[in-house]
Amino acid sequence: MAINTDIQRDTALDRQKEQLKPPPMYQVVLLNDDYTPMEFVVAVLQRVFGKNEDEASRIMLKVHHEGRGVCGVYTRDIAATRVEMVKQLARARQHPLQCIMEPAPEA
Repeated sequence: MAINTDIQRDTALDRQKEQLKPPPMYQVVLLNDDYTPMEFVVAVLQRVFGKNEDEASRIMLKVHHEGRGVCGVYTRDIAATRVEMVKQLARARQHPLQCIMEPAPEA
């Protein structure tokens, strides 16, 4: 019985190098309501999104005056987790604060 020792090693070289695209990004957006206290919104921005007090206040005022404010831009899984964290905190305090995620605009 003969053993074939002739192994073709050129197949890996024939493959074209694939270039991975960065993952799609999503922005997390807080929506305004007339009932959630501004202090609670600032606290959520600091706790969930790691914003300092000045930046959290700026985003809160944007939500208050314009109806919505972007809290951050993340990959899909991280954005979904942050949205759920905001919703859980709001429910625990019985506030109607709403948070959504949407595809981030292309830069």
